[in-house]
Amino acid sequence: MNRADKETFVKEFRERVRTTPVLYLTDFSGLDVQSMTQLRQRLRESGGEFMVVKNRLVIRALQELDVEFPDLTEHLTGPTGVVMGFDGPVEPAKALSDFAKKNQSRPVFKVGIVDQQLIDIAQFQKLAKLPPRDQLLAGLAGGLQEPLASLVAALQGKLQEVLGLMEALRHGSESGEG
Repeated sequence: MNRADKETFVKEFRERVRTTPVLYLTDFSGLDVQSMTQLRQRLRESGGEFMVVKNRLVIRALQELDVEFPDLTEHLTGPTGVVMGFDGPVEPAKALSDFAKKNQSRPVFKVGIVDQQLIDIAQFQKLAKLPPRDQLLAGLAGGLQEPLASLVAALQGKLQEVLGLMEALRHGSESGEG
């Protein structure tokens, strides 16, 4: 990689980090080219991207960020693959975790950044176990729908009572009892 390529990488990586809410660092050693291709495909399907990076260039890019960002220097050692998630933290974490289960625990999760907050392996595993975003939103919508449906049913019941009373009053006044 020549100097111009390195400068371009640093600039582009810095811009991508600035706009992505999720960044996971992994150690991809032990994965062959075919496995890396499969990993990239799965992450792409989950709204993420996987890229192999040079640690020193990533450190430089992160040092030049103009936003508050956790220091990742101690985690940028050895072979490093970066996962960027553009649609949220759950789907890329799930894709990465599922892939590792089928590939002798490779790639290995090092550390993550979600909304500029450092997360460790335990937090990553919790994210990977969450249901997909669409399923969570459907559950939320269902949870909100139930109380509203109960309210509508209760109001309809009261409306029927009022209509019944009005009907009884009308029949009473027509029969001369009022």
